[in-house]
Parts: sequence; structure tokens; C-alpha cells
Amino acid sequence: MPLTNILVTGGAGFIGSELVTQLASNGHRITVVDNLVNGKRSNLAHLNSEQVELAAVDIRDLPAMARLMSGIDIVYHLACLGVRHSLHAPAENHSVNATGTLDLLELARKSDVKRFVYVSSSEVYGTARRTPMNEEHPTYPLTVYGGGKLAGECYTRAYWESYGYPTVVVRPFNSFGPRSHHEGDSGEVIPKFMLRAMAGKPMVIFGDGKQTRDFTYVADTARGIMLAGEVDSVMGRTLNVGQGSEVRIRDLATIISKTIGKDNAAIVYDDSRPGDVLRLYADSTAARELLGFKPEVSLADGLARLYDWYRNSGHSPAQLLADERVRNWTLEKAS
Repeated sequence: MPLTNILVTGGAGFIGSELVTQLASNGHRITVVDNLVNGKRSNLAHLNSEQVELAAVDIRDLPAMARLMSGIDIVYHLACLGVRHSLHAPAENHSVNATGTLDLLELARKSDVKRFVYVSSSEVYGTARRTPMNEEHPTYPLTVYGGGKLAGECYTRAYWESYGYPTVVVRPFNSFGPRSHHEGDSGEVIPKFMLRAMAGKPMVIFGDGKQTRDFTYVADTARGIMLAGEVDSVMGRTLNVGQGSEVRIRDLATIISKTIGKDNAAIVYDDSRPGDVLRLYADSTAARELLGFKPEVSLADGLARLYDWYRNSGHSPAQLLADERVRNWTLEKAS
């Protein structure tokens, strides 16, 4: 693929910064758009500032976004507000995730951007009705986040069908790895479990722990997203990107305990989270056949890499947990 000018929304976030890193390694010029609510400048500090430019802009600032779209070849749209955020701020969540996507599609089309990659979420499926889940699985989101991401998908596909505008939808399953979120209402289970166990605090399981997820190492997720913007034949398609296996959350806690060398790390159970999906298990056959996508990092290897990253971060687990929220859909203080 020839070198291109690429715009990545949410590019200072967890998955976004890994995507930007991979794009930069291929020599592309990248404009990162991130309002730094969840993203961090430090996530891009390792990159050449002459190749990667950060614009600290909210995607809802349409005049600014119109200027930034000029001369762009590909948009990778990852900017969003998360699942737990949608439980305490549904209208704002919808404004960014759904309306924001529609507005960006129109700006990209009018700016002659050559293609638009929309990064959705496995949350659009809700709880699995059959497994593994391919792209034809029914969509029945359980939260405003899932509903907003599905609306964004529908707008993205509509631009392909109505205008012939080259778009593709990617549905990543649960990602983990370095730079993942443990803090605030963005905090996810793997970094929260690992940091709490490292700090000698109990890992908190909401519900009975029998719910499952398909965890994919972030470098694999980002590679799948990157490929979706490079392959002409997938325009108009919707593609899963996942590991292709499932693990119960209670088993995950045990695996993380062993990863950090604390076989008897404490676990406590709390009430179920509202809108919690009970089962996810990806079928990424289409991405494998059309993109050549294949996960390269196992759950065990990815957890070991994350553990090493935390140990070399320069911050203690206790320091990092200072901004954790346990019941983070209510922004309750950590305990």
C-alpha cells in the first residue's frame, strides 16, 4: 500500500495508540484527533512528532474536524465514550458515539476522504445466542453504548449503500494489553484484576463470574483494524476481529493470579453490573479470509506482557489504583 495521510480519531487512547504505532511503523503520516478525556499524550510519546501529529480536538467540533479532514486519504474512527460511561451519561454517550459518527461520515465524504473505517464493538451483539458469533449473529445491545455503536454501524453501512462511499465496519471483541484502561469509567476487567492482585487487593467479580469474554491482545486487534483500511474488497463489509476463544471471568481471575505469581490472590463477588453481557465468543473467519487476519498472541502470553509492562512502568500498583473506580458505572470511590 502506498504511503498515505491518515486520520485516527481516538488515537491517543488504548487501541488507538497501538493502531497509530503500527501505521507509523509502515511509514504513513498520521493526524491523531483526541480530546484527551480518555486518551493520553503519553501514549504517543514514543512516536516521531514529525510523522504523528496530535490535535487535541473533540470530534463534535465540526469546523475543526473539517479542517483536519483536508488532504486525508483514510479515516480510522475509534473515538468513543465507553460502556460504563453510557450507564451514568446516556445522552452524552449517544452524542459522541452515534451522532458524532454520522457527522464525521458526512465530513469525510464531502472532504473526498478515500475510505472510512468505523471501529464498532462486540457489545452490539448483546449476549451470545449461539457460538461462535459470526457477523450474521443477531444484534441486541444491552446498553446505550452498544446501541450507539450499532447506530454508528448503520450510518456507516448506509453511506456505502446510499452514496457508494467506501466504508467498512470492524467489530473488535475485548482487547487487553499495555496502555489499557484501569481508571475511572473506562476501567476494564483485565487491568483492574491485575493491578488489584499486584497491590494485594481483592479482585472484584460482578455477578457469578460465569460470564465469558473473547480477549484479544491489543496488537492483534489493531492489526485487524489497520488491514480493514487497506483491502479494497472489504468495502461495505462488517468484520469481527477477535481471538476466537472464550474464558469465564472467574477463571480469568485465577489465570491472572498465576501470571503474577500469587496463586491465592483474593477474589470477592459483588452484585451484577447493569446491562452486563453474559457471553461473547468471536468467529473471525471473514477477517481471516478477506484480510489475512490471524491472532498471534495468546491470552497467557498477552497477560505476561502486560504484567511486565506494569512492573516496568515506573509506578506502583497502588499509585495506579489511586484513580480506579470499583463500581465504575456510578463513579463510586475505589475501595
